[in-house]
Order: sequence, then structure tokens, then C-alpha cells
Amino acid sequence: MHLRPTISVLIRILSLVGGMAGMVSAADAQKRYALAWAELDARRTPEWYVDAMFGMFMFIPCRRGARSASIQSSSGFGVFGQYHRMILQPLRVLSRFVTLAAIITGLHATGAEFVVSEPVVMPAGRGFFIATVPTPGTIIRYTLNGTDPIKDSGAWLAPVNVPAGYVLKARAFTLDGARHSAVVTKTVTAEGPSTPSTLVPITQNRNWRTYDWVERHAACVALMRDRRPELVILGDSITHFWGGEPVSGLRTGAEVWDHFFGRRRVVNLGFGWDRTENVLWRLRHGEFEDAQPKVAVVMIGTNNIELNTPAEIAAGIENTADEIAAGISAICDEIHRRSPTTRILLLAIFPRGAKSDALRAKVADVNQRIAKFDGSNGITYLDIGSRFLESDGTISPEIMYDYLHPTPKGYALWVEAMEPTLNRLLGEPVR
Repeated sequence: MHLRPTISVLIRILSLVGGMAGMVSAADAQKRYALAWAELDARRTPEWYVDAMFGMFMFIPCRRGARSASIQSSSGFGVFGQYHRMILQPLRVLSRFVTLAAIITGLHATGAEFVVSEPVVMPAGRGFFIATVPTPGTIIRYTLNGTDPIKDSGAWLAPVNVPAGYVLKARAFTLDGARHSAVVTKTVTAEGPSTPSTLVPITQNRNWRTYDWVERHAACVALMRDRRPELVILGDSITHFWGGEPVSGLRTGAEVWDHFFGRRRVVNLGFGWDRTENVLWRLRHGEFEDAQPKVAVVMIGTNNIELNTPAEIAAGIENTADEIAAGISAICDEIHRRSPTTRILLLAIFPRGAKSDALRAKVADVNQRIAKFDGSNGITYLDIGSRFLESDGTISPEIMYDYLHPTPKGYALWVEAMEPTLNRLLGEPVR
């Protein structure tokens, strides 16, 4: 589709409308039009197309120049002058609306010409693969569960370890996720017992509507390096949305966090939608590099309890209680290996759901297993789940607004239950 004639006609019409409305002269609009297309001809990318078009019309300065003044003062346009704002403002809005429609149409057609090439994926030895993107301005996303990568899939940020029996799939995406390449598939033949997914480090992007996983990881790496915290709290969205730094996404318990942790050097290493395998990836890629906090609070595993997407359900992916416990154990081992002096406060997975059900039962099964880690490798196990329950075993929305994530009142209960043990591990007086 050739858009230039279409856009040209639109611009000429809008130039006339803009001139009548006192927005900009027709000659000025035509000049902007010429400059915009010159820019497009030089760059030939959708991004420059947007910039050019927006610069040409969307942000045209509204002038109420001599023509507007003459309209207002003209006896022939007395009524029009009196109500010129009621008439001219809609004209301005209309011109911008039509131009925006032209931009959207142009983006659609230009996008069709913007081809995203497949990533080049190559083995690097010892079960690792490396990848490059032939198309500038794209990012590789990948999966290890046999499903095709989508925007929810993690970004390829480092060499990817593919255990025996796993299927690596990768494709390149534009940064906005609107376009992507074909899928590249690599299969590693199974030569022994399979490794549960809870133990296979991988990135994720399941909560992209709320925050940027890659940006948060980079912020955590920098903050851990610069702050040298005495305390880190590591987990999923239940921890992430509490508060503290780095700031990204929701913050539903910030006042409670600030009141309790404000005087301490703390880093919030919670990531929305993280599973054990995502935490393992983060720990092995900078978030615990040369860090030696006094205490690391760990509460993770609820996102391994149930499946999250129809694609995963179709692929038959499910983690058993033993596999989830193994993932939590691996996280504690990783922390201990990197910082042997750090004491680990391992919290039981919080209860979830309005009332007792199969998910609650599976949570209890996992907690029963990880309770056995108490006393090994600096681990102190603490189960405070009963604090969130009513006398009949239900969870009130006043405590967890969606029966999973705490409200400020729920976070206050967390602090009250955890504080004595945490203070003891930090070497502070128990209040």
C-alpha cells in the first residue's frame, strides 16, 4: 500500500482546516509535511514515521493570529466570533483525530513492510545456547516448555541452559511486542532423569502489564551493589507489591514497609509472577553478586502451585509438592553458597483462596516439606499463615483483597508475626 498520496490529501485538507481555525498557515503545514516525508524517506522505520507525523500535526502550536482576530472583529462574523471557541476547538480536535487515524493506518501498513528475522540460536557447550538477533531493534523471547514464545515469555539476557529432555523455542519480537519472527526450535535429547522446571533457571515476563521484569532486575542488581543491604526480602508479587526499593509496579503496603523497614538498609527482591526457577535465574545473574546481608527473608512458590496459562495446561506442565520444595531448597542453597554468613528466614507459603480447597492443600504439602529445612545452612523456618485466617479458616478480603495479595492490614499482620524472629536473626533486641 502506498500511503503518500493518501496522507498528502489528508494533510492538504487538514492544512485548510488548521488555517481557518487559526492553528497554522497552510504554507506552514505544507512545509511540515515536506520535512516529515523527507525524514521518513531518510529513515524508513515505523518509529521515525510516528515522530514525523506527530511533529507535523499532533503538536502543532495553536495560533489565534490575525485571521482569528479578524474573524472575531468582523461584523459579518459577529455571532461566529462570539462563539468561536465552541466552533474552533472542535475543529482543532477533529484535525488531530483525523491525523491520528492517518498515523495508525500508516503504522499498520509500514509494519507490514517491517520484517522481523528469526534469531540465530547456536549451542555453546555444556547444555548452553547463545543467540543473536539479525534485525536491529528487536528482542529475543524464549521458552523451555515446548510452547511458542509470546510477550509473556522471558527475554534472552544471557546464555540459556537447556537440560536434557527440554525443548528450547525462541523468536524475535519488536520492542512493543506487536510483531515477531518465526519460531526457532532446539531439542536436547533426554539421556537420564528429567530435571523439574522448578530447578531450571529462566527469565519471565508474565506481569508485563504491571512492570518491566528486565528493568526491575537491572535495578535490583544496581541497588544490591550500591546499598550493600543488611536485609533482603526475596519472593514474588506478594513481596514485590509490599513497598520499598526499587520502585516498580504496584505498592499496596508502602506505609507499613516504611514504618517497619525505614531505618534499615533493605532491598525488596520480590518480582510479580515469579516462580522458583525465575528467582534462581536472578540469583545467578547479579542480584546476589558479592552481597552479604545479615538476613535474607525468602517466601516463594505460590506461582508454582497452579498453572498460569492455557498453553501450559495444554503442555501438561505441573509442579508437584516435591518439585516445588526442591526449587525452594535450591534458592536457599544458592544464597548460602554466595553468602555463607547470611541467615535465611524461610517463610511458609501463605494460604490462598477464600476458603480451604485443593490449592490450600497443596500449599500445606509444600510447607510440610520445606519445614524440614529448618536448622540447615543457616535456615530458620517460620510459618505465620494462620495469622491471615479467620476462625473458620476463611480469608477476609480485608486481609487479602484478592485472597492472595495482602492489604495494608495484611502486611501489618505479616510484620507483627515476623518481627520477633527477624530481630533475633538481625541481632537486634526483640520487642
